[in-house]
Amino acid sequence: MANVTKQRPLSPHLQIYKLVPTMLMSIVHRITGGALYFGTALVAWWLIAASTGADYYDWVSWFMGTFIGKIILFGFSWALIHHMLGGMRHFAWDLGYGLEKHFNTKLAKATAVASVVLTVLVWVVAFIIR
Repeated sequence: MANVTKQRPLSPHLQIYKLVPTMLMSIVHRITGGALYFGTALVAWWLIAASTGADYYDWVSWFMGTFIGKIILFGFSWALIHHMLGGMRHFAWDLGYGLEKHFNTKLAKATAVASVVLTVLVWVVAFIIR
C-alpha cells in the first residue's frame, strides 16, 4: 500500500504568510477580547470589595494604587479601548464601509495608534482630575 499523504498538497504555514497590519490587528483584537475577561474579574473584585467593607475595599484600593496595580489597570484600559475601536472597525465593515485594501490597512494602523493615544489621554485626564 502506497503512502497517499505524499501526494497531498501541504497547507500554508506561518512562514509563507507576511504579517500585515490587518492580520496583526485581528490577532490583537482577539487577545484584547480575552484580556477583557480578566478585566471584568477585576471590576467584580472591586465591587465585591466595596460591598464587603471598608477594610477590604481599602486593601484593594491600596493594591490598585501600587505600581503593579497601575500597570494592570493601564493594560486593562488599553485593552478596553483597543477592543472598542476594533469593534467599531468591524461594525463599519458590516455596514459595507472601509473594505478597500489600502483604506483597511490605514484604518488598522490608525486603530493601533489611536488606542494608545486615547489610553494615555484617559490616564492623563484621570490624574489631572484626581
